Amino acid sequence: MVCFYLGCSFGFEGKLKTAGVPVRNVEQGRNVSMYRTAVTCRSAGAFSCPLVVTMRPVPAALLNAAVEVTHLTPRAHGAPVHIGEPALIGIKDMSRPDYGEPVELQPGDVPVFWACGVTAIEAVLSSKPSLAFSHSPGCMFLTDVPDSSTSLITPPPDSLNGPNIELSPELTPLCFLVSHKPLLYSLVSQRAAARIRHLEIIIGEDPGQRGIRHLFTEDELLHSCLALSHSTSVAITTGFPTYVHSPHDENDGPPGAIAMATMLLSLGKQVTMVTDRRSLERNQALIDEAVKTGVLKTTIPLVTFEDTGPDAALHFLCHHGDPSKLRYDHLVAIERCGRAADGHNYNMKGVEVKHLVDPIDNLFIAAKDLPGITTTGIGDGGNELGMGKVKEKVRSLIPNGSLIACDIPADYVIIAGVSNWGGYAVACGLYLLYTCPSHQRYLRRGLGEELTTSQEQLQDWTAHLPSVDKEESFLSTLMQFGIRCGITGHLAMKVDGLTFHPTHSDIITKLREVTL
Repeated sequence: MVCFYLGCSFGFEGKLKTAGVPVRNVEQGRNVSMYRTAVTCRSAGAFSCPLVVTMRPVPAALLNAAVEVTHLTPRAHGAPVHIGEPALIGIKDMSRPDYGEPVELQPGDVPVFWACGVTAIEAVLSSKPSLAFSHSPGCMFLTDVPDSSTSLITPPPDSLNGPNIELSPELTPLCFLVSHKPLLYSLVSQRAAARIRHLEIIIGEDPGQRGIRHLFTEDELLHSCLALSHSTSVAITTGFPTYVHSPHDENDGPPGAIAMATMLLSLGKQVTMVTDRRSLERNQALIDEAVKTGVLKTTIPLVTFEDTGPDAALHFLCHHGDPSKLRYDHLVAIERCGRAADGHNYNMKGVEVKHLVDPIDNLFIAAKDLPGITTTGIGDGGNELGMGKVKEKVRSLIPNGSLIACDIPADYVIIAGVSNWGGYAVACGLYLLYTCPSHQRYLRRGLGEELTTSQEQLQDWTAHLPSVDKEESFLSTLMQFGIRCGITGHLAMKVDGLTFHPTHSDIITKLREVTL
């Protein structure tokens, strides 16, 4: 007979109490709640089973404390594997746990889920042995091994305690709210979060002196990147008509959109571009040329949206108009002309351009009522789609703001000196998340070994970051198609009146230096 001793989440309850985090199951005199999930563990020989988790209600204000404490106890399962809506991991009814007893949430509590050693019972059952013994869930084996914070390094075979090495504070996960409907939090290391915040500062430079610093809200880039990281299918829209003669659109927006699409594709996401019908043929040619020149990894579906009825947006966003079957789970608008409060669309000079803009705004309006879809708006003036989140600031602080301010909000608003810079920063932020061990562990629900990213995968992601050469090449392509600078109207290597060298090239270089 061979005995296995597994770490247990009861091992960190004392530390939660010390950190001031209430342990509700102890308060209520109950065993902890344990649930089978829809998360399938990695098979090993005859063993194959779903992940079993424990749930502990934690006040929202104490989530970071709970995450930090448990992160430092990797042998007791470590940091949470899910925080938020139970249905997202296949738990249909929290009042009916598969093991243990139901633990009630108090007002302000968030359900937090940790991997559970009871998973081993499911694994043993799946192998159908002739004879096996197990503990009863909630009745644990107590050792005389002192409890102490340990590193994530696997101890040597001849060591009971293993090395007592302090984890780097930079690797401690931080907890961020990603979505209200459904409720979802995510984790990212302090190091990765600090670098993404640095990216946000870089793109906040205002060489055009538009006053965009007044619109800035900290961590919007970080929240947007986290939401995109959890997404599977992203729709990106751009296009701001600045000129009365064709081509109407300026050259700010498409480069940032392509940069985001390139990174998202490299990360395995589905990407769709949504454009105006008047621009469909030209934008398809642009995408084809971007693939040909190596700026874009592969071609992207290009679609249009027209308001054909009250349910048009619903049918566009959901398969067969069914809100439970989302076609996209994140929408991004970058330098996309947004609808003002009076129902019209304006450029920065206050010129009405509604006749050149398809009603793509309606998709963002509809998304607010569809659980599972998050939205991002990227802009540099306040009249872009999504800027409704900061419309009061736009109206009071931006020239012509009372007229041009976009009225339609996005969940996350990224403010940049030039909108393209916001797209570049999103691509870099996603790279930082996918190379962050804390975030990657959370995405895979704690399954598998703590492996570093393969060199081949890392090289692929790095190759799809924005670079000076790629962005200069694509801007040159835009010139070939007659798409001009939105400020000067010149067919030149300028965006928003700023020359590619040194202004834009310097920003791209700074972003890469922070990322790599």
